[in-house]
Amino acid sequence: MKTIRHFSLLLLVTSVLLISCNSVTVQTDYDKSVDFSKYKTFSFYELADKSGSISQLNKNRIINAVQAEMIKKGLAVSADNPDVLVNITTILTDKKSVTANTDYYNYGGYYRPYHWGGGYVGSTTTYNVYEYKEGSLIIDVVDASNKQLIWQGIGNKEIDSPSKNPDKNINEAVAKILENYPPKPKK
Repeated sequence: MKTIRHFSLLLLVTSVLLISCNSVTVQTDYDKSVDFSKYKTFSFYELADKSGSISQLNKNRIINAVQAEMIKKGLAVSADNPDVLVNITTILTDKKSVTANTDYYNYGGYYRPYHWGGGYVGSTTTYNVYEYKEGSLIIDVVDASNKQLIWQGIGNKEIDSPSKNPDKNINEAVAKILENYPPKPKK
C-alpha cells in the first residue's frame, strides 16, 4: 500500500513537471572575453515588434518585466550614461506541424506466417495538420561604449491561445530568459 502511494506521488510530480515544461525554451550566448562585473547601469535601446502583432499593453509588460529583472540583478536604470543598452525584439510566426499515420491491413495471405495463398496489402494514410503560432522574445545586451553585443537571450514558446494571465506569463518568461545574466565567471 505504501509503495502504491509513493508511486502515485511520483507519477503526480512527474506529470506536473512535464506540464510545466511546456513553457519557454531558452537559449543564451555571450562574449566570453567580457567582464560583466563592470556593468552597473542600463537603459533601453528599443523594443522591436517584427510581427506587428504585439499590443501596447504587452510591450509595456515586457519592458517592465525586463527592467525589474535587471534591477534584481543589481543594475540601476540610467537614461543619461548607461553602461549597457537592452534591446528587445518580439517575433510571432505562424507554424504548421504535419503528421502522417499509415494503417496497413490484409497482409500475409490465408496462412499469414507462411504466406500461403494469395494475399494483398492495403493501406490508408491519414495526415493531420496542426496550425499554431510560435512566439520569440529576444533580449540583447549591448555595451553602450562600443555598441557591441555582449549577451543574448532567446525565449521561444508555442502559443495555442491568448494568455489568461499575461502579466504572470510575461514576467515568468523574462525571468527565465534573464536567468543566466550576467553569466557566471569561469574558474
